[in-house]
Amino acid sequence: MTASSTRRTTATRSRLAAVGSIAVAGALILTGCGDQTNDSGGSANETGKSSAAPLFDKLPKKIQDAGVIKAGTNAEYAPMEFQEGGKIVGVDPDIAAALGEKLGVEFQFTSGSFDGLITALNSGRYDVAMSSITDTPQRQEGLDDKGKKLGPGVDFVDYFTAGTAVYVQKGNPKKINSIEDLCGQTAAVQRGTTYEKALQTQSKACTDDGKKKINIESFENDTEAQTRVKSGGAVAGVNDYPVAVDLARKSGGGNDFEVVGEQVDAGPFGIAVNKDNKELTAALEEAVNAIIEDGTYKKILEKWGAESGAIDKAAINGGK
Repeated sequence: MTASSTRRTTATRSRLAAVGSIAVAGALILTGCGDQTNDSGGSANETGKSSAAPLFDKLPKKIQDAGVIKAGTNAEYAPMEFQEGGKIVGVDPDIAAALGEKLGVEFQFTSGSFDGLITALNSGRYDVAMSSITDTPQRQEGLDDKGKKLGPGVDFVDYFTAGTAVYVQKGNPKKINSIEDLCGQTAAVQRGTTYEKALQTQSKACTDDGKKKINIESFENDTEAQTRVKSGGAVAGVNDYPVAVDLARKSGGGNDFEVVGEQVDAGPFGIAVNKDNKELTAALEEAVNAIIEDGTYKKILEKWGAESGAIDKAAINGGK
């Protein structure tokens, strides 16, 4: 891999499970404007916001009538999406709330198993999946890493960009400076993510160069991977850059971890939409551009310290 501190919307590394994995289980429904829980279940017409919202008429009739966009997420990924005080908060919920203001509906988030989001979306459980999902051609086409067709794929409305980062114990006791330094070492990662794939790719590069492979320890959720690094069981963890930076800044008051090297292979995060729902995809693209243009988008990213992921314009299926 080539290190890069700039954002490249054509790359493919970052978060989310391969298409066609297990269905979401044990979901917790939380909704509302960013981090507000919605108990009303009311439609946009009932709240009186639909007629005033500039993009309400762009939405499919089914969503207009419901007054909500059902969104699947995995709320274990600060600062992008996580649970705090019984609410889902973070970059994505706040962006969704801002989009909802433009569209005249509310986003209703369900947090569940991370690697079942695309399957649940295409089964009709959600209208969208919004969970720091990297837009890749494989996901667009419903393919696994070997090109096998697993499902119908999804369309993406790109709204953010991020690369892969390596984090280590504070003080960097093993002197890890990049992902290339992990040959022969143990690294922790969340299972099913594209940065797990990044570790697998790097491990092969290690053995191709005559070095020892990386001992990759994959966990169900990112918190377990962080704990493994914190305890010294793994010399490093691999994660999305804004998540790794937030972790280093906050965990243990900033005394647990540090990020080493630069982010690599930056690519776009997208809101995933069923390919048959072109009307919703187009409405979301307009809404993302609207919050970029009026400055709301910038304020949200600044609130969460995620300015490095800002984009200038939304795109549909921009991942290459």
